Amino acid sequence: MNTYLTPAQASAQFMSLIVLATIARWYIIPWLNSHARADALIALLWVHVFRYVALQVFSAQAEGFPISNGGAMEIVIGDVAGAVIAFTAIALLRRRSRLAIPLAWLLAFRIGLGPNGIFVAIAIAQSALAVTGVLMFRRGKWKGSTV
Repeated sequence: MNTYLTPAQASAQFMSLIVLATIARWYIIPWLNSHARADALIALLWVHVFRYVALQVFSAQAEGFPISNGGAMEIVIGDVAGAVIAFTAIALLRRRSRLAIPLAWLLAFRIGLGPNGIFVAIAIAQSALAVTGVLMFRRGKWKGSTV
């Protein structure tokens, strides 16, 4: 089996790169620049929420797609974790949580937890939001508001 790209495959990939780069330059970048950073990040993250489709690898494997069980699990765990992280990041960005991004970076790279640091960061950020909510509730300013 030939593992090198044929000229037709290489040309198609190069043309797709040119077309997608043009779409990004003409439409996506101007749209992102016209929105707040959190809203722009949310739009970019939505694409990753649907990574759970990697679960289809099990169906493909059952139908004869040549992939090991270990390889299939690596694909699924990585992609489903990516989907969960993306969705959680969207939720935190919608709440305008300032803690989520720096904490995720700190735990993933500076402390050396790697990808597990992302999950720890999510748990800590959610806990901080809960504590903040309780403190705001106890202040009682909500009693004077009308809905």
